[in-house]
Amino acid sequence: MPNPTAAILIVGDEILSGRTRDANMHYLAGELVRIGIDLKEVRIVSDERAAIAAAVNALRAACTHVFTSGGIGPTHDDITADAVAEAFGVSLDIREDARAILAAHYDRSGLEFNAARKRMARMPEGAQLIENPISAAPGFSLENVHVMAGVPDIFRAMVASLLPQLTGGKPLFSQTLRIDQGEGVIAGPLGALAEEFSDLSIGSYPFIVNGVYGANIVIRGTDPARIDAAMARLAALFPDAAP
Repeated sequence: MPNPTAAILIVGDEILSGRTRDANMHYLAGELVRIGIDLKEVRIVSDERAAIAAAVNALRAACTHVFTSGGIGPTHDDITADAVAEAFGVSLDIREDARAILAAHYDRSGLEFNAARKRMARMPEGAQLIENPISAAPGFSLENVHVMAGVPDIFRAMVASLLPQLTGGKPLFSQTLRIDQGEGVIAGPLGALAEEFSDLSIGSYPFIVNGVYGANIVIRGTDPARIDAAMARLAALFPDAAP
């Protein structure tokens, strides 16, 4: 059986403007590799309801899972929940279980549970909550769309709550060989190797170090024995390469 697939949707003008560097995609990609869910696409969209809804609908039709990051806080521009509800054509209302979680959190903190904070208890009809052990405000899953916060520490905590509930596949393994020759030199033999091991992913990632052109060749797959065999062939093609 092929592995489940995934897409990541990053929401936020601050990412598109360059003001904030996204860390959540990098983290989640590593976690998905670990449990055998193949990441197929990453998108970044602005804080516009129509853009978020359109991306959600496109991605949820194409992949087993869609993970979103950002836009579920208490401010006016936190509209991811609204957009997801629109994408599914369901209502969005304050949920009593989410409201109770938040009310208890702010009571313990000695902070007012005001109207802005109550916005974070709004959930699309039919959603299941994703636990947030850091700031309490839950994320949610609606069918195959999993909506989480954009703050990296909170995002990671939500991912830890969510992933054990998902069915993965075969973990992805990889090995790397550094070749101190330009891609124009190695392209021919490398292409032949990729055809020979068509069940594996073989990528070439060029670099320049102290004026020397080279490439890191990364071989990925779910079968460690096949990766070992491909690496042995690669090393034989380029005997001066460094592991």
